[in-house]
Amino acid sequence: MKLRDALRAAAEQLAVTSATPRLDAELLAAHCLGVDRNKLLLTHLDTATPSEFGELVERRLRHEPLAYITGQASFWSLDLQVGPDVLIPRPDSETLIEAAIAHFDAEGPKTVLDLGTGSGALLLAALSHWPAAHGLGVDQSPAALFIAQENAARLGMQTRAQFQLGNWGQGLPGPYDLILCNPPYIAQGYPLEPDVACYEPASALFAGQQGLDDYLLLAPDIAQLLSCTGCACVEIGFDQARSAGAIFDAQGFSVNVIKDLAGQDRCLVLRKKP
Repeated sequence: MKLRDALRAAAEQLAVTSATPRLDAELLAAHCLGVDRNKLLLTHLDTATPSEFGELVERRLRHEPLAYITGQASFWSLDLQVGPDVLIPRPDSETLIEAAIAHFDAEGPKTVLDLGTGSGALLLAALSHWPAAHGLGVDQSPAALFIAQENAARLGMQTRAQFQLGNWGQGLPGPYDLILCNPPYIAQGYPLEPDVACYEPASALFAGQQGLDDYLLLAPDIAQLLSCTGCACVEIGFDQARSAGAIFDAQGFSVNVIKDLAGQDRCLVLRKKP
């Protein structure tokens, strides 16, 4: 079967499980061939279908996220390695980087801390924007730290990005000019799509009955580690601006809420009160 026909058939199948069935099919085929999607569409549609294409389509039909099948995800301007040990970075989280850029002038922060770094997405995005900055990514998962280190090396940032095992900010020396964090914030039992619920790590998703448990741990750590003139950018759920904001307000922060591109509350920008 020619690839164009296989793509058409795969898109019809994937319409059951994906909101973007044709795109998924094309990206899976491009992954099989080791080319980008543009080259696939320009030069490969009349070639034979790769033998492994059907197996990858079957995995996607079982709701396995495309990023885990291909091992790649895009964030900010970066192509990152991902796997089941780390949360797939979302465009919504880019709101944290945009908020940090708005806080700092062109010189930017000198030191960056990413708590719960996962794939390293937030830290590496910040370092890519500020080439003079150095940073530390902390995670409690050795498997996640391995992926983050691999991403830093692939992007040529291994001398500016360090990673270490840890539980949020416990035991870390400070201060840091910029602290980034996308913690778990989903309430236990909240219904999630199968792509997320069945595949992404629960430890990176859920935070107690109200989704606030990790904010209670983070707030005092960030208060100890943030410089007097710096800011922390912390991701929240769409309905947590007031509840999470109150936790940080009680630790002596001024709290500014930033919305994502969909108009949902997404980021708390924290500064120490005078």
